[in-house]
Amino acid sequence: MTSLAVHAPDGVPEVVEGTDLAAALLTALGHGTGGHDLVDGDLVVVTSKVVSKSEGRVRRGDRAQALADETARVVARRGPTTIVRTHHGLTMAAAGIDASNVELGSIVLLPVDPDASARRLRARLHELCGRVVGVVVTDTAGRAWREGQTDIAIGAAGLDVAESFAGRVDAHGNELAVTAPAVADEVAGAAELAQGKLGGRPFAVLRGRADLVLPLDDPGPGATALVRPEGGDLFGYGAREAVVRALRGVALDQAPFGAPAPPEELVAAVEHVSGGTATTTPSTGDPTALEVRLAPTDRPRLAALLAPLAFAHGWSAHAPDDSGSGVAAELRPRTP
Repeated sequence: MTSLAVHAPDGVPEVVEGTDLAAALLTALGHGTGGHDLVDGDLVVVTSKVVSKSEGRVRRGDRAQALADETARVVARRGPTTIVRTHHGLTMAAAGIDASNVELGSIVLLPVDPDASARRLRARLHELCGRVVGVVVTDTAGRAWREGQTDIAIGAAGLDVAESFAGRVDAHGNELAVTAPAVADEVAGAAELAQGKLGGRPFAVLRGRADLVLPLDDPGPGATALVRPEGGDLFGYGAREAVVRALRGVALDQAPFGAPAPPEELVAAVEHVSGGTATTTPSTGDPTALEVRLAPTDRPRLAALLAPLAFAHGWSAHAPDDSGSGVAAELRPRTP
């Protein structure tokens, strides 16, 4: 039988720039006084809020400017809500900027490098108490398709952030292909249940998964290993934004749409949009390209749609070399 225990200590004082987080945690745990001392294999969880405060990531004033500074690109906007991809690669509402539990008129930005923050905290804990632990830095995020929020790992050190079950066989003899639990996120969620949002408990210690903790000289892959690269996510833009970006057709907007789709996928899309009236065949002059022919009655309606349709699939639309050939456009796969 496997059991987990999560302890979130009370009594952590207000964290300010320069606060020694490791010392604050050990004091709150009652280290050396018979309290809840750390042991090798524990997982220490800390909110990004206090990490940011200790690292001087508190700013006065203009939240809009801070959002612009922290944004790599906008994913979606709905009224006052802006979902962005940060410079960390995280996709979050308002770039993770927080105005709660901080002096009125101030905002807290995410740590510059949460994995580095986790590594420093791990090393400092070992210096102070001699224990080898894993560290997870957390923040709260929404989820596509789900109401509510949960905590996720945005930084990690000294642990495997994901387990791979690919190639293993279940009890029924089925081979697992892509099962890979994001255990660092699961640790973050479990810790948040003990910490609460209003309890003033920014630390938690999870015990029972020492198998995840790596030797002291191995920092592990960090939480960045859980971030999908641009183009690797099937939902790189919001629904409305995807339409706008495809219509705009600017090269800088291409990456989130991913690698060029296979020709047969693009052919199916052209046929779907045209209602089956378009004819798509391999180009006579370029074996990698496709020629699209439209009936004269369909040309005014469909010709303008071929460019954004191609763009969304990682291709580009070009005018035919011979306008008298009946070809409405030549579609070519985008090259990196």
